[in-house]
Amino acid sequence: MFQAVRKILAAFAALGLVLGQAQAQTLLRDAEIENWIKDHAFPIFRAAGLPAESINIYLIGDPTPNAFAGGLNMGIHTGLFTTADTPNQIEGVIAHEAAHIAGGHTARSDEALAAASRPMLLSLVLAAGAIAAGAPEAGIGILGLGQNIGIKTALRYSRGQEAASDQAAITYLDRIGRSSKGLIDFFSKLRNYQVLTSRRINPYLQSHPLANERMTALIERAEASPYYHVEDSPEEIERLKMIQAKINGFLQETNVTLRQYPLSDQSDPARYARAVAYYRGSEIDKALKEIDHLIEKRPDNPYFHELKGQMLFEFGRVTESIAPHARSVELAPAEPLLRINLARALIATEDPARYPEAIDELKAALALERDNAFAWFELARAYGGLGQESLAYLATAESRYHLGAKAEANQFARRARAGLEKGTPEWRQATDIILATQDEDGARGLDAETDDAPHPERTPPRPQGEVPDPQG
Repeated sequence: MFQAVRKILAAFAALGLVLGQAQAQTLLRDAEIENWIKDHAFPIFRAAGLPAESINIYLIGDPTPNAFAGGLNMGIHTGLFTTADTPNQIEGVIAHEAAHIAGGHTARSDEALAAASRPMLLSLVLAAGAIAAGAPEAGIGILGLGQNIGIKTALRYSRGQEAASDQAAITYLDRIGRSSKGLIDFFSKLRNYQVLTSRRINPYLQSHPLANERMTALIERAEASPYYHVEDSPEEIERLKMIQAKINGFLQETNVTLRQYPLSDQSDPARYARAVAYYRGSEIDKALKEIDHLIEKRPDNPYFHELKGQMLFEFGRVTESIAPHARSVELAPAEPLLRINLARALIATEDPARYPEAIDELKAALALERDNAFAWFELARAYGGLGQESLAYLATAESRYHLGAKAEANQFARRARAGLEKGTPEWRQATDIILATQDEDGARGLDAETDDAPHPERTPPRPQGEVPDPQG
């Protein structure tokens, strides 16, 4: 049982799809899905006047069709993807949530209002303690790029806020030439699902009360839009089906996936789902056959090469995994998770001659995603393998810092600083970490010791222990 669970976790690591448990909730990282979200969400955020690059989007491994937003955070359940019939339905929900953010709406709760604003627990999959104890494989097995997130679904918006967000969502979609019909279709889908199944109220409708008059106003405004009849292209619908297949392959039981996508179905989504299902079921030859077929048909799809690389890696064929991982990076150089996968494979060869290339890949990934604790950890391993102890300490300090382990970050930064040449960028980097992780008196003394102008405030780590409560 434990090995089966661990294998599934390792499988998620493959595509950057990383998970960890927290109150039966799961947070995932996946380059392909994140790319889809950016393509569809960022134009909406900009239309709403929001800083698109500053909004943290969390993909939650939960089969219920739900989404929430609060502050500059948005959570999207995998169930929203698998329930939607079209990309436009997901866009409608994203636009509605963006309106809550832009409107600065405050959620209501059955609990006290103070509790509604209380930070929630958000912890990293990659446990700093496991690495500190000399068991980095515990982190490697799940590629600790992700973070756990616990979600409260009892929060509710007022009817006025809901109606205002509906209208704003249509405005945003109009601005980018997209239909608001998807939002109506999604709400109708949820209502019909509840009636047909007689199940408890859907979490999304629980946090987003949908009165009849509100639905009428939404339909009237949407149908008046000149973009109401704009439809998703066949290519966009196919792209969503591929993502749905991937999610189903990873999150469903293997036998369920293979029944849903039988061998008689030779479509690309079916092959994708079966490739993942076979991989999770340790049928590596069948998995490779399916993914090789997809690669032959779509050789420029980086995520197919990524999956093949991870399949080979997880089944001990580390050297073979390098070529497909490298090809994925070649096809999508701006995807940090792909570069980290490649670097991880290079380091896993235990061949020091490959470590400089791994270091280059990790530096490129960190230039795109500086707060990735696992990338810093792998960088520390590479430097350590080359005997560059001070740089290994510095990378470890960064890893600890982004995990929120300030005391350990301070200790490793001091070790790094002691071995680095004063005034170099690396020495300053270590100093910045020390200044950011110790008490005011100690920081003041160290700052004076640098004989430089005061350092600018270091960017705080991405919240590892807490984020604002989701607000529906």
